[in-house]
Amino acid sequence: MAWKLAGNILFYVVSGAIALVMFLPFFWSLMTSVKPSDEIFSLPIRWLPSKITFEHYKTAFTTVPFGLYFWNSLVLAVAGVFANLFFGSLSGYAFAKLYFKLNKPLFLILLAAMMIPGIVTMIPSFYVLKNFPLVGGNDLMGSGGNGFINSFWGVIIPGAAGSFAVFFMRQFFMTLPNDMMEMARIEGCKEFRIFWNIYWPLTKPALATLGIFTFQAGWNSFLWPMIVLNDPNKATIQMGLKAFSYNYQTDYGPMMAGALIAIVPILILFLALQKYFVQGIAFSGTKG
Repeated sequence: MAWKLAGNILFYVVSGAIALVMFLPFFWSLMTSVKPSDEIFSLPIRWLPSKITFEHYKTAFTTVPFGLYFWNSLVLAVAGVFANLFFGSLSGYAFAKLYFKLNKPLFLILLAAMMIPGIVTMIPSFYVLKNFPLVGGNDLMGSGGNGFINSFWGVIIPGAAGSFAVFFMRQFFMTLPNDMMEMARIEGCKEFRIFWNIYWPLTKPALATLGIFTFQAGWNSFLWPMIVLNDPNKATIQMGLKAFSYNYQTDYGPMMAGALIAIVPILILFLALQKYFVQGIAFSGTKG
């Protein structure tokens, strides 16, 4: 009994220490955003400011159009979520419930695609988007214009049906029984109606989990939007943060303020969907 109590105490002490270490960077960012500028890098380190100031937040919003960048990021992230939830679910259902000749080979190709780093496919993706026929001033041969470059579609389309989304939803659909599908087919239901009216409503935990992952990835995306979007009015909030680094110097106060503002939507989304998130990770939810 004593050994069990000691083990529990050790577990909570170690877990608390790890949680504290993980929390410290966020705490430092929060304190930096409300510190006077001369205290940010003072030695010895001052974890708490001598006085709280919101000047950095004011600077963040006056230096760059944060409201516009916030809206652009929200549009791209939400569009990515809806696209991945629908196309990922549709493809996942097909791999899990429809038994066609190339089911396993195509799924193995999908798994292989998940192992390819995104940086490897950036140049081919850019070339395809720029030379897409009949879009953005291009002719039928894909020349003469910019295609999807400098358009929100250039960010949305490449990730509209991510490999992870298809794999994740396929794994969840595999946990659902086939009885409902077979009964619906006997009653004469079409395959899409079986997916949309019977199985899709049962995937709320998985959809919530995938939605959080996809929103976070889209919201935090920096490199690909920076490559595709050249118009300053289409810049995202992550691209806006780089405005505080110039001439090999970084204005850390406004940058920390902007970064904290940038994480608010993700925190709200996670808090709103955390119940489904836990169920989705455990693949245990089969309720509508």
